[in-house]
Amino acid sequence: MIFKKNENNLTAIILQARIDSTRLPGKALLLLDGKPLLFHVMQALNFIPADLRVLACPADSLSSFEPIAKECGFKIYGGPKEDVLERFCQVIRKYSIKRLIRATGDNPFVFIDAAIELNKKAASVNADYAGFLELPYGAGIESVNAKALLQANEKSIEPFDHEHVCPYLYNNPDIFKINRPSAPKKWNYPDIRLTVDTQEDFDRAIFLYEALKKEPNEKIRHNGNTIIKIYNSCFNK
Repeated sequence: MIFKKNENNLTAIILQARIDSTRLPGKALLLLDGKPLLFHVMQALNFIPADLRVLACPADSLSSFEPIAKECGFKIYGGPKEDVLERFCQVIRKYSIKRLIRATGDNPFVFIDAAIELNKKAASVNADYAGFLELPYGAGIESVNAKALLQANEKSIEPFDHEHVCPYLYNNPDIFKINRPSAPKKWNYPDIRLTVDTQEDFDRAIFLYEALKKEPNEKIRHNGNTIIKIYNSCFNK
């Protein structure tokens, strides 16, 4: 696991997940190559430099997720079930986080190279919110200024904003500094679907994961170029 210590500018990966997903119940615990889907998400995120990694879940998911978080080197925090924005803000306050990388538990094929590039750029320009547009669905993360997210939590009254965490930021560019560029050409494949939200998605993920396992370097397996190449060889022949 990549870990760096920076007390004055703490950057955290905050991963959200829940046990009772509606379209594919219990998907976080579905086995992919013998390990829960959530485990594979965390393993990918462990290649992204950060000072801290936290799995933020509802309280009713703690007992199921705690062993997975421990195995992957993540702290675990139980917060509100429906108000995910408040859950994130509770983690920010608890650990005095300055910048966070937001990730979700249904994306085992996140592009770690794209995530690293995005977060470096966002931090260098002090963006309140940054996210690539036109990545494959399920390949991206969001880089967020923690202070701005706390402000969004105070100002927003819409349930949608609290369920999805970041919309209040990027929907208010007059208040916040937003950076939402199109993904570079090498990663710009918006028609590819990598998230796991349905049984069809999970079946595709099993097939793709088995193909990616043939790549001997684990870190390279999580690079966008590798995933796109293998995806196209599997599904776009």
